[in-house]
Amino acid sequence: MKSWDVVIAGGGIVGVSLAREVHKHGASVLIVERGEPGREASHAAAGMLAYCDPVLPQPLERLARASAGLYPEFVHEIEDESGMHVDLRTEGTIACFEQPPEGDAARYISAGEWRALAADEIARLEPQLECSGKTAYWTPEGSVDPRALVAASVKAAKHRGVDFASGSAVTEVEVEGASAVAVKTGKTRYAAGMVVNCCGAWAGQIPPLPFPTRPIKGQMLCVVTPQHGLVNHVVRAPEVYVVPRKDGRVLIGSTLEDAGFDKRVDPNTIQRLHQEAAQLIPELGEARMLETWAGLRPGTPDAAPLLGATAVANYFVAAGHYRDGILLAPVTALLMAQVVRGAKPDFDLRAFSPSRF
Repeated sequence: MKSWDVVIAGGGIVGVSLAREVHKHGASVLIVERGEPGREASHAAAGMLAYCDPVLPQPLERLARASAGLYPEFVHEIEDESGMHVDLRTEGTIACFEQPPEGDAARYISAGEWRALAADEIARLEPQLECSGKTAYWTPEGSVDPRALVAASVKAAKHRGVDFASGSAVTEVEVEGASAVAVKTGKTRYAAGMVVNCCGAWAGQIPPLPFPTRPIKGQMLCVVTPQHGLVNHVVRAPEVYVVPRKDGRVLIGSTLEDAGFDKRVDPNTIQRLHQEAAQLIPELGEARMLETWAGLRPGTPDAAPLLGATAVANYFVAAGHYRDGILLAPVTALLMAQVVRGAKPDFDLRAFSPSRF
């Protein structure tokens, strides 16, 4: 039976990025994915690279900044290897608030990472933005099209020689003695020197280790604007965010729902999101709705990911990225490839150890 140096359970952006990074160092790699690679949380994401977001858990700040810094080269490699474009946008983000922000947001302001915008500057940067009576700030955060990113990453991984097995969910990580040796699905068994669990919201459902991951549902919609370039920046407010794409689509999101693995879309919720976006950019109220969907973010009790070795030898986990899987993919791939190879990671990962639960 064929075996691989590393078998990665889960083919989202984290798993595929890790597979590419591990393969760079000479390892044979197999990705085992329950469905089509990249069709779960990665497919549903908005793609904001929000490393200056007040809701980002403080232990994640250094990783988030590092990952944002890796993004240009990360995208360049993927586009070069795949021949595809992933729509990395660097125009920045405009954050709008009813009241002057406090707490962590105020800290970003004092550090100069959020810059207050005067009315004339708002009119120049984002002419359709209705921000009267609000305070607005510009941040250097960019965005990327996650669907294009995942598709290009999968193609790039295959170009490198990463193997894929799709269409059957991982049911168990097989352990002999105290060491992981294989990944089992409902159909077959894949022998491995090492196993990495990158199964997102499903990571905790795979024996033998019950990681405390759970799905956090997010409903979103996509509209087509009546004029190209109607929105030029990511625009976010406490109740809604708007993310433009270069092809004229605009994404509007999102909810945070503890609803299990339910991916149904509620029309009333979608309508509310659309209306809230139109309060920021009135022209969006007339935009034609193109698509609605719900995704399942992989949450953890402290909203921080699980990164590192487990109590089972040769078994690792990189899951639970919650709202930041797209942002954290490059740095997760870099650090977890170091961990899997037995090298000292560039960042201290103790705050993200799965043993903390």
